[in-house]
Amino acid sequence: MAMKSDIQIAREASKKPIQEIGEKLGIPSDELLPYGHDKAKVSQKFINQVRGNKDGKLILVTSINPTPAGEGKSTTTVGLVDGLNRIGKKAAVCIREASLGPNFGMKGGAAGGGYAQVVPMDDMNLHFTGDFHAITSAHNLLAAMIDNHIYWGNSLEIDTRRVTWRRVIDMNDRALRQITASLGGVSNGFPREAGFDITVASEVMAILCLANDLKDLQERLGAMIVAYRRDKSPVYARDIKADGAMTVLLKDAMQPNLVQTLENNPAFVHGGPFANIAHGCNSVIATTTALKLADYVVTEAGFGADLGAEKFMDIKCRKAGLHPAVVVLVATVRAMKMNGGLGKNELDHEDVEAVKKGCPNLGRHIENVKSFGVPVVVALNHFVHDTEAEIQAVKDYVKTMGAEAIVSKHWAQGGEGAVDLATRVAEVADEDPGNFSPIYPDDMGLFQKIETIAKRIYRADEVLADQKIRNQLKEWEEQGYGNLPICMAKTQYSFTTDPNRRGAPTGFGVPVREVRLSAGAGFVVVICGEIMTMPGLPSVPSAVNIKLDANGDIEGLS
Repeated sequence: MAMKSDIQIAREASKKPIQEIGEKLGIPSDELLPYGHDKAKVSQKFINQVRGNKDGKLILVTSINPTPAGEGKSTTTVGLVDGLNRIGKKAAVCIREASLGPNFGMKGGAAGGGYAQVVPMDDMNLHFTGDFHAITSAHNLLAAMIDNHIYWGNSLEIDTRRVTWRRVIDMNDRALRQITASLGGVSNGFPREAGFDITVASEVMAILCLANDLKDLQERLGAMIVAYRRDKSPVYARDIKADGAMTVLLKDAMQPNLVQTLENNPAFVHGGPFANIAHGCNSVIATTTALKLADYVVTEAGFGADLGAEKFMDIKCRKAGLHPAVVVLVATVRAMKMNGGLGKNELDHEDVEAVKKGCPNLGRHIENVKSFGVPVVVALNHFVHDTEAEIQAVKDYVKTMGAEAIVSKHWAQGGEGAVDLATRVAEVADEDPGNFSPIYPDDMGLFQKIETIAKRIYRADEVLADQKIRNQLKEWEEQGYGNLPICMAKTQYSFTTDPNRRGAPTGFGVPVREVRLSAGAGFVVVICGEIMTMPGLPSVPSAVNIKLDANGDIEGLS
């Protein structure tokens, strides 16, 4: 029998009123701000009230490097929470919101899949509660105020060649990457080069996801560097006096969204920073609130463990004082085969040797996660063509790495299919020895931090950066930014900066193209290889298949 599509399954879900979901966590209905019947924001007043509660156990879900075979990280995150609740644990999930750009492009949504989904899936993958629109508006208000300040006399003496604040839109649109603004004569301002990034790459998004409350949010927004003067001194958003109005636009967006899984378990879906350009985790306020309300909180970090998990540990946990009790590393037999050299059209036939050849990619991620002092459980996300011999090959390999691989069938069976995984993960989380620590200290030099990540996580021989980049990092250290963590921006498909090098490569350098100071978010972005802050659409974007059917229901969302 053919499996129903994700959107069909989501539409047939038996959802409960959002107030009932809130009750599971002890959130009174008058502390929920409902958006319809099935989603709500949690009030800041309630969040403040529970800050003294004891923390539950934090479980991070990450994965091997993504392949076209599909890994199912979000699906595993949701399935694990349903599995934990099935075995009698009080568990909640914390994931990111979906960006419209990838939804209408190639990647699809971020609500899980099969019978391990968060609903309402169509709302979540479209406008949801308007958070991304608020971030887009706040970001572009600042852009407008910068150009307006220059137009009306430029008392801050901004060098118009050194305006670093670009505009954003929540869409994949390569035509906007580089533009010329203010054309058309005197009344339109001073012509200059400009451009657009995608909203999820905005520093405002990163700040929303790292801020503790509205006061912290405004301070961080004010600390963003938006331009430089001719003497290279920075101009901040607070100098433009935009931080207050931006905070007003973000007031509601700052409050976490509560929805539910297909099995009616609580899900916080909040924030969505890019896992390349930013830190790729959901908001600190959602995670810390969930930890005060549930005994186990399962969250995920974007892309593979070399990007998402590293940033989760070195940026989010460092900034928010969090520590994961266990990391669940998602892998599939199919992805092992691709890492072992097979093409996408060769994955449905048994090939134990290819599986074995591909396992070192998984092994390197296990070693890396363990280097943070956190135990690892491998979730082997089951596909219908996986054979017993192939599954056993992965299990045997993982055992040699001092970890355990557990098959999980949540995609087809929901929480019931994740019971074995949930049982083991809860056991490991409960034994948490509390040995977590980031892999570099705050007071290490910025370039040394970059080298530490490149050599210890990617296994590169060296970091290739010209003198101009090294001088820029030294300058920031002299200005007091040397204690910031590093946010590496590189391809998600490989440990290297070459997306085609799968497996566990060695003997390579990491070329650094550019460095950017995100002073408000509190990290230095290091752009490696060919990473873009504005994606383009593929030759056949998902948008061509998205439409309304005769009943007015949405078709084609994934």
